[in-house]
Amino acid sequence: MTNGIVLPAHDSSERSPPVRIAFCITDLDVGGAERMFVELVTRLDRNRWEPRVYCLSDSGALAARLQAAEIPVICFGAKNSRNLRVIQKLTAELKTFSPVLLQCFLFHANFVGRLAAWRAGVPHVVCGIRVAERRSRVPLWLDRLTQGFVDQNVCVSRAVAEFSIHKARLKASKISVIPNAVDFDRFASAVAVDRASLGLSVAPLVLFVGRLDPQKAPFILLEAFAHLLERHPDWQLLLVGDGPLRASMEEWVTQRGLDHRIQIAGWRPDIPELLKAADLLTLPSLWEGMPNIVLEAMAAGLPVVVSRVEGTEELIRDGETGLLVTPGLPIELERRIETVLTDPELCSRLKNAAQPAVQKLFTMDRMVSAYEQLYARLIAESAR
Repeated sequence: MTNGIVLPAHDSSERSPPVRIAFCITDLDVGGAERMFVELVTRLDRNRWEPRVYCLSDSGALAARLQAAEIPVICFGAKNSRNLRVIQKLTAELKTFSPVLLQCFLFHANFVGRLAAWRAGVPHVVCGIRVAERRSRVPLWLDRLTQGFVDQNVCVSRAVAEFSIHKARLKASKISVIPNAVDFDRFASAVAVDRASLGLSVAPLVLFVGRLDPQKAPFILLEAFAHLLERHPDWQLLLVGDGPLRASMEEWVTQRGLDHRIQIAGWRPDIPELLKAADLLTLPSLWEGMPNIVLEAMAAGLPVVVSRVEGTEELIRDGETGLLVTPGLPIELERRIETVLTDPELCSRLKNAAQPAVQKLFTMDRMVSAYEQLYARLIAESAR
């Protein structure tokens, strides 16, 4: 674990040049893991570290922020996960840059990065495990097969760490836990978007933000909300996100004539403002790691009703800072949403308890410091 790691002392009169450190990620599109990656890289102490980013796919929306921070970004343009030629490209770049450490985010970057680092002779490799992968056992098998190339795996929650040890059978000695974080002020001080501009009324508004993918179980939410509309016909549901289920979800909503109460908006850049405009956030995922959107909603002072899955129990005290539900049960989700939206006192209590909890425990400074301490420890240990 990262607790107790001490950074080497600095002699201000003889400052060493920054340590070269490489970062590899599958893509730079807008997503929770990708945003955490950018926050980490851009907030590193540049007097200590010289970062460079390698993206396996084409340049995504988040690349511009890295470039604006004067961090070199090299994108390889891989179109799918079967393009293993990207290993050769990354190997060549790592040989040129010659970093002391490579930090990878997301499964494909983890796999490609550890192989390329081995071929390039990079001394240290840190991989990020962002989710308890339950869709397929192949990623778990590949992770285990290539663990000889990894110094440390950083999990985003204790639950993901336990999953990695007991299900993926990774060595506990190679597991650290560094939770996600939130830019608290950005979400706490956001100004609510004008609902009328979205075609929404002043009636209670439930918000979902996430990829429209089976993992996030959006059809569970649609089913639950359709039943809520039978008792509360003016309530509204706004789903923000895109993914493979979008077309079938839109068809489901249209066939039931619920277009006037359920809106699928696609991806939007104004998440803080949407959170401020909503009355409740819900996330009915079947599995997770530590969902960023839940942290962001809590920072915004928005009540949350989310599945009891990996990471959420480490964010939420059920009944105090949010409500937890059994994944895959639409009737329980329905009842919990109704409980919050029909009880102003509970709603206020959840808001007031969630914000200070997030502000204290899940800050960006805390997250970045933990990563920096981990890097420093690995480098210092090899120098002895």
